[in-house]
Amino acid sequence: MTIRLTLLCTHPADTAFGDTPLGERELRGAGAAVASLPAHSSAMRSPSSTSALTAAVLGLKAAVEPALRDIDYGTWHGRTVDDIAAADPYGYSAWLTDPDAAPHGGETVRELCHRVAHWLSILPPDTGRALAIAEPAVVQALLVHALSAPVQAFWTLRIPPLHTVSLTWHDGAWSAQSADTSSTRGPGRHPTLPITALTAPRRTVSDRGTHLCGERAA
Repeated sequence: MTIRLTLLCTHPADTAFGDTPLGERELRGAGAAVASLPAHSSAMRSPSSTSALTAAVLGLKAAVEPALRDIDYGTWHGRTVDDIAAADPYGYSAWLTDPDAAPHGGETVRELCHRVAHWLSILPPDTGRALAIAEPAVVQALLVHALSAPVQAFWTLRIPPLHTVSLTWHDGAWSAQSADTSSTRGPGRHPTLPITALTAPRRTVSDRGTHLCGERAA
């Protein structure tokens, strides 16, 4: 059984938290990315308008997958990063370092990781080649699970916008391969994404859903 899941990262919320509209530059980048996407038999996306617009620009009919929704930013939704850092520097710092912190009253990083890990673990065996469009936080959380990494690794897996990451489940193990789909760099490795050709510890097929974000489920 082999599953090949290509994750396409939408534009990151570097300036504001939550579903923010794509600008002209991002739309041009999305249009250029289509030629670099690998073959796939199905496509899905997060429920956000950003993912919907990205799929539309790529000419894809992607099914909405609720489990791929962005992390819940709670009271921070729609506010800028600078605003939060100035208004609640302690809370902002805690959220960037503690996977169990939720100063915004929304979802913790650990909760996000568990949510998307569950979805990844129950993908049907006949999924084959699939494409998923999602926000950076979701892609990072999926990588944490696929690589059996500690939850703290979430903050080190920075995903460039419109960058693809391929997850492959084969012979009882996950592997991850990154490739830059931007029009300026062309296919290749990206220095901020240290996951190229990493392989998770080998597991049996029945174990595919027993580990959540680097931790064995209780």
